[in-house]
Amino acid sequence: MPSFDIVSEIDRHELTNSVDQANRELEMRYDFRGVEASFTLSEKSVEMAAEQEFQLEQMLLILNTTLSKRKVDLRVLGDSTDQKSGKQVKRSYALKEGLEQKVAKDIVKKIKESKMKVQASIQGDQVRITGKKRDDLQEAIQLLRGDESLDVPMQFNNFRD
Repeated sequence: MPSFDIVSEIDRHELTNSVDQANRELEMRYDFRGVEASFTLSEKSVEMAAEQEFQLEQMLLILNTTLSKRKVDLRVLGDSTDQKSGKQVKRSYALKEGLEQKVAKDIVKKIKESKMKVQASIQGDQVRITGKKRDDLQEAIQLLRGDESLDVPMQFNNFRD
């Protein structure tokens, strides 16, 4: 029986490259000359540090541009937390990885509501879709890609016939 998995993974290599590219672009920008500003990538977050609040907004635009050039979904950046210490302002964005239980249930619900001839089952932090025909599975992929209410980056992998 054909099947595929829906997962939410971050390509760490591309994320590292885009943060490095954003740091290089920051050094080249005229409006950031003489300013202590940087991007830092940790295991679970991307942190931006600058001297003023408006510079963080400019840095976010730079980061979004480099992420999109590297084809990293912008929805991997989660909620932000601001922190002010001394003369620096820091903003940290949590990275979204893995499908949460609530999102997985929403995916299963949307598949069942569509009355397609496929079955959806939650397996940890991924959702497996199985069906009798390959065309039904491709239809399910199109349904989920077109749905704007699911605000998570999704990848469809492990497609098997």
